Amino acid sequence: MKKIWIGFILIVVIFGGGGLARGFLFGGDSESQSGDVVLPQRDSDFDHEPVIVPPSNLDFFESVDTSLETLVTGLEVPWDLDWTSEGRMLVTERPGRVRVVQDGVLVEESLHVFSEVVSGSSAESGLMGFAVDPNYDQNHFLYFCLAYSVGNELQDKVIRMVDHGDRLEEDLILLDGIPAAQYHDGCQLEFGPDQKLYITTGDALQRERAQDLKYLGGKILRLNRDGSIPDDNPFPESPVWTFGHRNPQGITWNINSDRMYETEHGPSGFDGPGGGDEVNRIVSGSNYGWPLVSHEEHLDGAIDPLAVFTPAEAPGSAAFYDEDVIPQFNNCLFFGALKGEGLVCVHLSRLDPDQVIEIRKLDEVQFGRIRAVKVGPDGFLYFSTSNRDGRGNPAGEDDRIFRIRSQM
Repeated sequence: MKKIWIGFILIVVIFGGGGLARGFLFGGDSESQSGDVVLPQRDSDFDHEPVIVPPSNLDFFESVDTSLETLVTGLEVPWDLDWTSEGRMLVTERPGRVRVVQDGVLVEESLHVFSEVVSGSSAESGLMGFAVDPNYDQNHFLYFCLAYSVGNELQDKVIRMVDHGDRLEEDLILLDGIPAAQYHDGCQLEFGPDQKLYITTGDALQRERAQDLKYLGGKILRLNRDGSIPDDNPFPESPVWTFGHRNPQGITWNINSDRMYETEHGPSGFDGPGGGDEVNRIVSGSNYGWPLVSHEEHLDGAIDPLAVFTPAEAPGSAAFYDEDVIPQFNNCLFFGALKGEGLVCVHLSRLDPDQVIEIRKLDEVQFGRIRAVKVGPDGFLYFSTSNRDGRGNPAGEDDRIFRIRSQM
């Protein structure tokens, strides 16, 4: 396997008085040379004192022997990845294919092809997020979110499939009729510590309806594994968990505290000033402000983000690292930066999981656009490129999956 030694560029975030220092060497976006990382002042439960990162924390990779490996090559726009066993990784490709990586080797034949998927060359829709059932060893259930056409309109739906090892069989449509468009689809799936299925939905270019609780776009949804609505959802007989989102594409949990976090794309110019990408702590029933506010603006009754990125990084994922295998990664919320072309770590405090201590970015090695980020069953960190999505500059081996591993 090709092996490259890597280092992280550290962004030391110093905040207070509503203003922030400029991000130091926060590069990677070909359209900008520097950017602001904004950590909004919190109120009530979220007030924190300014933090200055000591120089001893600058060497992110010094404490262990860590390397980067190219694990898989030759994929076409991999959108999500997860494991059914330690040696078997599944990958969704946006054009509609489910691929198998068995013991580090990509199986040539697709496990399944969703023929109804609609995926344009430079659009964002297609076969997107998927999740493995918490009881997969007993029921072999997998869950997929995909875009398809109904007449002249796009919709997203969530399907449960049975994994027979050499093929997938459709079992149940959990949720259909989710608003979709070529852009702003959301469509990330993850199971929480409560074993409920969480689904992100984009505003589907209907931004004003992200505040409408009867509209499923611009939300995070929560369902039981059979598609029914949990009794303890915040809005009666509704799958809506939170609202006021623009295009959330990453959700993850700090298992030690059960706190849920989300990454979200900010405006792109046509719907507001560019930038304003967010990392949010997700609280049941809460409003996250879109489209009434963005960037570092505050709205009474809405929850401010933990961090805001301008210019845009375009976060396409989220994964919280709480393993001991790579100790210096502990308490990092990682996301893949699409436009920003790098791997970002939002380092949260152990004592207060709602406090951002620092933000670091790996972009020394030129990966291009990064989408999926996951912590593997081996405790290593995996991430994929998205350079064949119509917006990147593909290398000869793209798209690829990389693994950051400890040699100890």
